[in-house]
Amino acid sequence: MPADGAAGPAAGPVEPGVEGSTRAAVVTLYRLTAGHRVSMALAAALTLAGSALGLAQPLVARLVVDAGGRGGPAFWVPLSLLGVLFLAEAVTGAVGRFVLERMGEGVVRQLRHGLVARLLRLEMREYDRHRGGDLIARVTADTTLLREVVSQALVDVVTGALVAAGAVVLMLWLDPLLLLLVAVTVALASAVVASLLRGIRAASTRMQNAVGAIAADLERALGALPMVRVHRAEEREARRIGERVDTAYDAGVRTAKLASVMSPAVELAVQGSFLVVLVIGGLRVNASSHSLGDLVAFLLYASYLALPLASVFRAIGLIQRGMGAHQRIAEAMALPAEPAEPAAAPRCTAAPRTPPLPAAEEPRAPVLALRDVRFGYDPGRPVLRGVTLTVPHRRQVALVGRSGAGKSTVFALTARFYEPDAGTLLFDGRPAGELTRAECRARIAVVDQDAHVVHGTLRDNITYAVPDASDAEVRRVVELARLEDVVRRLPGGLSGMLGDRGGTLSGGERQRIALARALLARPSLLLLDEPTSHLDALNEAALTTVMRDVARECALLVIAHRLSTVQHADRIVVLDEGRAVACGDHEELLASSPAYRRLAAAQMLRTADGGAPGTTARTPSAPAG
Repeated sequence: MPADGAAGPAAGPVEPGVEGSTRAAVVTLYRLTAGHRVSMALAAALTLAGSALGLAQPLVARLVVDAGGRGGPAFWVPLSLLGVLFLAEAVTGAVGRFVLERMGEGVVRQLRHGLVARLLRLEMREYDRHRGGDLIARVTADTTLLREVVSQALVDVVTGALVAAGAVVLMLWLDPLLLLLVAVTVALASAVVASLLRGIRAASTRMQNAVGAIAADLERALGALPMVRVHRAEEREARRIGERVDTAYDAGVRTAKLASVMSPAVELAVQGSFLVVLVIGGLRVNASSHSLGDLVAFLLYASYLALPLASVFRAIGLIQRGMGAHQRIAEAMALPAEPAEPAAAPRCTAAPRTPPLPAAEEPRAPVLALRDVRFGYDPGRPVLRGVTLTVPHRRQVALVGRSGAGKSTVFALTARFYEPDAGTLLFDGRPAGELTRAECRARIAVVDQDAHVVHGTLRDNITYAVPDASDAEVRRVVELARLEDVVRRLPGGLSGMLGDRGGTLSGGERQRIALARALLARPSLLLLDEPTSHLDALNEAALTTVMRDVARECALLVIAHRLSTVQHADRIVVLDEGRAVACGDHEELLASSPAYRRLAAAQMLRTADGGAPGTTARTPSAPAG
């Protein structure tokens, strides 16, 4: 695992070449208990103590049987001792089991903390390669299976083996011949179990993968439920998810089939050995070569041997099933993540609005600059082919261009979601490579085209970036973002609950909430991605006023397809096929940029056809070229 991995038990992959080995699996899972070894040792000690108390009971029972009906201390003392041993074993076993269960919960808590921290810090490329629902299943379903393995199987393997060894020693002392017969039947059962373990692990891995696919497909359908409903695709999505369910069912049935063969094999071995001991031991008692007490003690030890052996076999099967879950968790923990960095210094949310600086005092270095930046999401498929642009402090810069020109990619690089393949990104004149991601992101705020609204109150959503914001600051951004009508309409106002993904809000309302959230953080640079895409003409005009007000506090970098949104910008950068082909204000570009004139002409055509309202770009006076 990389050095910047999340805290918690290591979940490294099993070493190549030994993944099928039970011993290697036990060692791998044992590593998960780091930090819980004291609890594990205590639980094992209590379990062994309880087992020792159980092993002593047949010897005491032998005294009781041999004493027969003589009565007196020779009978009642061992009988009382037998009762005390029985109660002590029950209490000790119960305490040991509780310690084990608590340890298992602790291990899973650490795993989940580590997985959540890791998944939230993955490189953005990894989210493009992996489905969110499957990653979530690794935090929930897979860790739950591992809890059962850690809290039961590991200790059962160790204590079961030790108790079985103790029982074997005592049985050897009582009757070596009968022990040989028991060993033959147990060896046959072990051979059957060993042949089934690899199949159990493979089937379990397939089942866990299928469960992850169910979560991913269900998240896909629920995340686009309006589209699913409108296109009457409920049955189609149900069939798609149903196929995943069937795959999980088939893998689960195969696991159950193998486990069902393994369990009877163990039970038959136990019952067979018990019957052999009973018949041959009874004949030897009749021949007066052994006492009845010896036979009873041996039978009790045979039954005591059966319990730990059965627990060992079950634990080994459970470990093999758990290794499938562990492999999925280890894969998630090994995904590349952004390096851990110290958090940026908290922003002061109670400070008064900063007045604009005189022109002579404007900082010389722009708040953002790209110098010949090149980037592609996939090797050999460049998106940006040498973009150079600057965003001065307290100025509004707009990015325009056809879809796929690279506008959103500029935003992604500015937010440090990705790193340029070549060229330099500078914040306040400093190369981004000299700053941590946290320091870069502390300078910016983003309003996406798909404005994100999380489950919670309106205030929770506005103060997401600054949870301790004052009421005055919240009121300020509510006014700036023109959210007063939403506050009045919601039951509870700022304390009103918003549905999941803001389903009870219009697109424009979600966008204004995202704008208020961004403004509350007082960024040096505000990134606006299609801020008017969900607004009518009236609200678009209001937002244009807001943008002019915001530009007095920070720089704006705006992506827009509506030229009416950006024609009043201080500077407009035209992107075409990953290059900045023109830069200037609206009038300059109409006169000098063929690419901008084509965009303006397309806007006029859409407006004439009843398209986007509020577009005021005039027909270019110069011919398009």
